[in-house]
Amino acid sequence: MHGARSAGNRYTSGNAVTLLRNGAEFFPALLEAFAAAEREIWLETYIFADDASGRRIASALVAAAARGVTVRVLVDGWGARHYLTPRLEERLVAGAVELRKYRPEVAAWPPRSHRLRRLHRKLCQVDGRIAFVGGINIIDDRNTPGHTPPRVDFAVCVRGRIVGPIVQTMQRVWAIAGMAQLKGSDVPLFADEPPGVAAGTQTAKFTIRDNLRHRRDIERAYLAGLRTARREITLATAYFFPGIRFRQALIRAASRGVRVTLLLQARVEYRLLHWASRALYGQLLAAGVVIQEYHRSFLHAKVAVVDSRWATVGSSNIDPYSLLMAREANVFVRDPVFAYQLERELRAMIVEGAAPVAVEGWAQRSRGAKALSWIAYGVVRVALGVLRYGGDEWRRGPGGTDAMPFDDEA
Repeated sequence: MHGARSAGNRYTSGNAVTLLRNGAEFFPALLEAFAAAEREIWLETYIFADDASGRRIASALVAAAARGVTVRVLVDGWGARHYLTPRLEERLVAGAVELRKYRPEVAAWPPRSHRLRRLHRKLCQVDGRIAFVGGINIIDDRNTPGHTPPRVDFAVCVRGRIVGPIVQTMQRVWAIAGMAQLKGSDVPLFADEPPGVAAGTQTAKFTIRDNLRHRRDIERAYLAGLRTARREITLATAYFFPGIRFRQALIRAASRGVRVTLLLQARVEYRLLHWASRALYGQLLAAGVVIQEYHRSFLHAKVAVVDSRWATVGSSNIDPYSLLMAREANVFVRDPVFAYQLERELRAMIVEGAAPVAVEGWAQRSRGAKALSWIAYGVVRVALGVLRYGGDEWRRGPGGTDAMPFDDEA
């Protein structure tokens, strides 16, 4: 950045942040913003699916391009390979939508750590005046084979001063993707951040994770929130495999009397991570952390609330993929009204669709279940070592040791 000090990764006042739950609220808000676009629409997504929701969004983007709006769409290479069909891609390109793929090489072999550096964030900005940040891909809520209930996820619609850094980072990653694929672009790599314009009364910041200057920014923002907690922490994430610093922050909060509740995925999506994450349950339960497993549908949320005053919504899970490898983006909000609204949603999810993990029952589960968890945990640790990610933080067992715990610790 060459201009004024960036509003990115620091709290600023003068923002309006609106919570959106699931595609049922997210897609109508997105379509309304597209219909009002006058100059430009930028969209980043991990998945752009050829389903009813994806085709509806594609039609709105093509319609905007037809009336002279510059429309740029950046899709992750892995997500594009598995969800963006040639038919939908052709429709976008034929409709004058500028389409790029981030790291289109997705070969599984030979293994290379850089191939895990995916574009996992979900961002959109329209005319530099309104933006969307969260965990919702361009895909139907019910596009999950074999499961009828819609997956649960959140996003936010933002106006105000934090829109500037969102615009800037989207320009930068677009330019990077173009340079990597030897494509020309009229978008500068180091664009100035657009000046922010106040549009509300909320204090918030926009934070990214990348593999250069902002490698640990999202994790640090989370840890700062956990350290300042005095009454209650509620954290919901689809994939939970935190490093030792994050685990210690949760345990220390519980030890000083904070009620710590983790709302985690009960349904099995990725078996290895599912079982590996359960190897951490014993240590957390013994420290007084409450674990609620959400079983009503797939949990895709990546949110947290602290003391009904601090909250975050974004794309980053609490696992090595999000915190060490992928490009991610979160909004952190210091506002009691917004925090209460998100907290109310999480409490309803716990009451209506979650079941607590009992300390006694967990300690008494079968040796086979314990062995499965620790085998999976060991495989993940070895994989992180092979890929040279995370240092000792993710390759040390609960309690900070390198040894596997005994049965009563599991």
